[in-house]
Amino acid sequence: NLQALFYTSLFASISLFIIILFQKKLKIIKLYKVKDYWHFAYMGFIGVYLYYICFYAALVYSTAQEAFIVNYTWPIWVIIFALVFLKETLSARKIVAILLGFIGVYFVMTKGQFVFLSVSNVKGHIFALIGALCYGLFSVLGKKCKYEQITSMFLYYAFSFIFILITVLLFSNIPMLSGSEFIGLFWIGAIASAIGYVTWFKALKYGHTSKMSNFIFLTPFMSLIFIYFLVGEQILISSFIGLIFMILGILFQS
Repeated sequence: NLQALFYTSLFASISLFIIILFQKKLKIIKLYKVKDYWHFAYMGFIGVYLYYICFYAALVYSTAQEAFIVNYTWPIWVIIFALVFLKETLSARKIVAILLGFIGVYFVMTKGQFVFLSVSNVKGHIFALIGALCYGLFSVLGKKCKYEQITSMFLYYAFSFIFILITVLLFSNIPMLSGSEFIGLFWIGAIASAIGYVTWFKALKYGHTSKMSNFIFLTPFMSLIFIYFLVGEQILISSFIGLIFMILGILFQS
């Protein structure tokens, strides 16, 4: 997972920098002050570096469907962290949303048996939950600061690359990539991360925000389809039901 993050952060940083040059936004980066770079550093550490280390580790220690669904609790953590950092009020609607979310997670972790001793892949689930915590915190902290989206995302990934470079040199090594590994990691870093963020921001800019945001609920269901056809995992009924609970929780408080 450390080696994977090294290459995806590298590809994402390079791709976002090229996009910044193409959009002539380099001058925006030059205007940022030291305090701004401190913000980009700790946000990159939480929202990219820690998040992806945990998420990639979750994929190692559990099935892809379980890792993804448990990780998808990040919108629930956004609600919780918003209460703490944004001083939002706790309503009955939010309480129900949080409970539905955690019922869904428990359903996935126990595979619908509701017996704690039957939980498998615990290490993977823990990594997925920590990753969700990181991304929920990243989302809430990011809401407090208004930076230009593309340049800030580039700097998040750039700092993440610095952190993962140090980590890989200390605890792992930088491997040579085969052709298929290069294509896969380039896809994750340059396309899914860099260009994915850019097109998402474009969608929010040119479309109605609330309508565009609803498309995020397609993500977990599409991912289960890709997991089934590309990874070859049998999708469990308990995973699907757990995901329904979680999305109901997110929708209920929206």
